[in-house]
Amino acid sequence: AVFALALAAWRFPDENGDPLGVRADMPAPQVACCGLKVAAKPEDWMALVPDDAPNATYLRQELRLLHASFAQAPLLGSLLDPARSLKNDLATSSFDTLRDLLGRALATERPVTPWGQASELQDDSWDLALTAKGLLDAARLLDARYHLVVTNVPYLARGRQNEVLKEYCDAHYSDSRNDLANVFLDRCLELASAHGAGLVQVVMTQNWLFLSGFKRQREWLLRNFDWRLLVKLGGGADSFECGPGNITNICLVALQSIGHKSSLDQNKRIFCGIDTTEAKGVKAKANLLQRAHLSRVEQVSQLQNPDFRVSLVPLQSKDLLIERVSSVEGLSTGDSARFVFNFWEVSWRASVWEPYIQNTEATKFYGARSDVIRWEGGQGSLHAFPAAHNFPSAVMSGRKVLGQRGVRVTQMAHLPVTLYSGEIFGKSAATVVPHDPSDLAALWCFLSSEEYAVAVREIDQKLNVTNASLAKVHFDLERWKEVASEQFPTGLPSPHTDDPTQWLFHGHPQLATDPLQVAVARLTGYRWPAETDTTMELADEARTWINRCDQLAEQTDDDGIVCLPSVRGEEPAHDRLLKLLIAAWETVQPGSWKPAVLDRLLFEADCTGKGLDVWLREKFFEQHAKRFHHRPFIWHVWDGLKDGFAALVNYHQLDHKKLERLIHTYLGDWIRQQEAGVRSDVDGAPTRLAAAQDLKRRLELILEGEAPYDIFVRWKRLSEQPIGWNPDLNDGVRLNIRPFMTAEVLRHNKKPKLNITWDKDR
Repeated sequence: AVFALALAAWRFPDENGDPLGVRADMPAPQVACCGLKVAAKPEDWMALVPDDAPNATYLRQELRLLHASFAQAPLLGSLLDPARSLKNDLATSSFDTLRDLLGRALATERPVTPWGQASELQDDSWDLALTAKGLLDAARLLDARYHLVVTNVPYLARGRQNEVLKEYCDAHYSDSRNDLANVFLDRCLELASAHGAGLVQVVMTQNWLFLSGFKRQREWLLRNFDWRLLVKLGGGADSFECGPGNITNICLVALQSIGHKSSLDQNKRIFCGIDTTEAKGVKAKANLLQRAHLSRVEQVSQLQNPDFRVSLVPLQSKDLLIERVSSVEGLSTGDSARFVFNFWEVSWRASVWEPYIQNTEATKFYGARSDVIRWEGGQGSLHAFPAAHNFPSAVMSGRKVLGQRGVRVTQMAHLPVTLYSGEIFGKSAATVVPHDPSDLAALWCFLSSEEYAVAVREIDQKLNVTNASLAKVHFDLERWKEVASEQFPTGLPSPHTDDPTQWLFHGHPQLATDPLQVAVARLTGYRWPAETDTTMELADEARTWINRCDQLAEQTDDDGIVCLPSVRGEEPAHDRLLKLLIAAWETVQPGSWKPAVLDRLLFEADCTGKGLDVWLREKFFEQHAKRFHHRPFIWHVWDGLKDGFAALVNYHQLDHKKLERLIHTYLGDWIRQQEAGVRSDVDGAPTRLAAAQDLKRRLELILEGEAPYDIFVRWKRLSEQPIGWNPDLNDGVRLNIRPFMTAEVLRHNKKPKLNITWDKDR
């Protein structure tokens, strides 16, 4: 920065328009480098003071202290405060004397060798003197006090700080230590004049205005400084061309020292503010900064806000939501790939799994119910997981609300919500439970309203809102009770959903959000947890649809293997699927099935104008993988030919014997058909025969399970690893599907491939 300033001065034109260049009367810039590494020993510095210098012993001691003070200069930089270590706060006499001594040492012409090189010994001494003089100037600048301090402070959260830096911040800036930006704000305020004129203007992160970790710093600043200006710039990739605003919300803040001569009564202090958060792009924000109306805020009113949060709009400090609810953070397993799966990957419950509710992407009564957690009755591997992996289940704060009713609030974006029914819950959303269960409907109406999201964002603009912020907003209970009585006169809806990715799903294709996917799953023998778990709480309507599913039993395959072509005397898959769809509609309402229904289903499945056979062959598996989070439970095994062998296999039934059956019974029958076709000169039979024989070879490699076609589970001992194809459903699809993907026997295995990788794992 100083170099750029010097260049501008040198290029400044004279009266003839020529650059002035370097001039003798140009003042030396008042800048010093405090980031130099102090490599020399303190004795070498002390030797720079001649024996005949006045007060030589005292001056040498000052140099020793200077050396010690700047030992951490490369790490601490401008955080260094020489007054904490140097004697007499750099008394003018000793400072001037030392500076003159070092100046004379530097002015001494260094002797050179005949080759024009400086003497090595003299060169070392000269470097020592140069470093000492630079740090002495830095000490004087850092010890001084200023009328104006303006800077863009560095940002570094406490968790990423060097241990020495943490210790320094703990010792000197305990209220602001959670982020280096806030430590530097305090340091800048120290550098500002203490006599009422010192002004600090900084660019820094915005989240400290509301995060609970900075509560004490906010209170101290609001009580002891005049807040002159606050500008919320926001953030995001479309907000700034470069810099920290691309990744975080930033703000501009101007604070002024009050001192003992403050002319303003604390109750009369007003600060101004501008919020450009909604403006997108640099130009839009710049225009808004020039033209926007200034908000005027009473500084004392900020002390009445929850946690002393700083806001440009009035905040309610009475009747807060926190007074009527518990807002609880859930657990983080520390290894979700091992302990958390989608429910369709494993055997439901099986004395291992418990429903695990996480976050919802959209507000709905019953969402976020796709996962299960390896709980094992509270005694298994999860509970023995090392504490170093951030496993909190034994002490999770959420234990106190397990089994109660509440609302799950996703802490991102527009804060979508879903009802909570007492399940074990994760850290990705907060669980808000009313102290009085009768307030649940009113709580739901408030939390699901746009008004709530706006109120939270007024006090917390962080991308992921903190759990503490969610309940620090005003809650008019009586008003929302009236809203609830109008919207839900008979109470909130009972558990029910038509989404097949939720464990509450009733299993019937007709009402499903994806009827064809549900129909294929039923055809291969899959059943949803709501159909088999009699302890699950469900709405009466859901029970009705589950009972109707029983009428489709005769359409279900007996071994979970449904071949697309006609094999072993069975009808082709598309004919069997059509019969199941017709039964699903007709058993609900006779005469409701019409050809137009199939046309609509194929249109919704991106297969307009084509038949079920085309959809099954070309679209099903890709859509199935996408629908079920790239953890498919119906596998499309094929030989790579559109008119070749293909089968839909229920992963839950595909044990060693079923894979043998697929190879030798179904695929074997297809191979015999093609061999007969070759003998009869049927067109394409040789190609189909070769592809089928190659598929058989690949499946046999999986059956034998030699590397790389084996299953490997990293959390199991070598003696516990499966030998050959003997998968444990409780290891999940991600690991069990690997042999099939390695052998490249799954439809769309190459393009587009399943979003599963194994190269990075804990």
